[in-house]
Amino acid sequence: MIQPRPGPRNLITDVEGLAVGQAEDSRARTGVTVILPDRPAVCAVDVRGGGPGTRETDALSPETLVPTVDAIALSGGSMYGLAAADGVAAWLGARGRGYVVIPREEVPPSPIVPGAILFDLGNGGDKQWGLEPPYRALGIAAVEAAGDRFALGSAGAGYGAMAGRLKGGTGSASVVTEGMTVGALAAVNSFGSVVAPGTRAFWAAPFELEAEFGGLGPAALAAAPGDYWTKDLAAPRANTTIAVVATDLSLTPAQARRVAVMAQDGLARAIRPVHAPFDGDVVFALSTGRLPLPEAADAAVMQAGALAADCLARAVARAVYEAAAPWEGPVAWRDLPP
Repeated sequence: MIQPRPGPRNLITDVEGLAVGQAEDSRARTGVTVILPDRPAVCAVDVRGGGPGTRETDALSPETLVPTVDAIALSGGSMYGLAAADGVAAWLGARGRGYVVIPREEVPPSPIVPGAILFDLGNGGDKQWGLEPPYRALGIAAVEAAGDRFALGSAGAGYGAMAGRLKGGTGSASVVTEGMTVGALAAVNSFGSVVAPGTRAFWAAPFELEAEFGGLGPAALAAAPGDYWTKDLAAPRANTTIAVVATDLSLTPAQARRVAVMAQDGLARAIRPVHAPFDGDVVFALSTGRLPLPEAADAAVMQAGALAADCLARAVARAVYEAAAPWEGPVAWRDLPP
């Protein structure tokens, strides 16, 4: 058996058929991340946070009409950020991509672009945008930048994020086995902390591969009841971790939904506490369908879900490990004393 290992990039784009693009507005202190399959991909979603902000997630139920999506948009900006998917949809539609409702030249296709947002409106950036929030334009810029490599840390949807008391960001990770490739991407703006209080040790340390977020190990981890190192409870409603996990296995919508459910455990392994009333945690699961599902289908789905959870925990840690403070004020992980 091949020992699981990170893919060549250690990014979600190690899953064949996926590209990622990002764009930021440094003045508004916000950004957008777009996950772009090269062809329609099966997608499912699991929502656990008490304050989610989403687009087209109802369309992902297994019993609905369209089983695939054309892209996923993750954005800062709270409800304003949902407009990022409008820009992505317009970009796709202009290129003839999307679900064909009526096969006539004069009827444009309908791109399916689910999305989710995080709250970064209180980070001090210039949000006085009047009737023109920047998110539609950021969505277009992000999808146009899509490729197999992208920046981690203070980039994309995580540009303006905070993770507990530390600077949050965008993270990604992958794992390759003899049977499949699994990847994860997370924009981390959590209420809970990703490190043990008073330390630099990540809660996700037991799942780290090849010292990808410092190689500190789990020895310093300790979890006293009620000791969380979270954001200020006086102003808790400014949170959310939004994520995408992906595999090259050919899954049905129902199987992808099970992978999304299992992947949520990755957030619980990396963030403490998580899924609070004022978090909006959302995990999408994508299947690019490059590999046939083996005869032992349920076992393969189980393995994909378990690997996705581990990948997502690693992606969360990498988001904070790679983040810098683009403006004065936030404390980044790299600024903590050794």
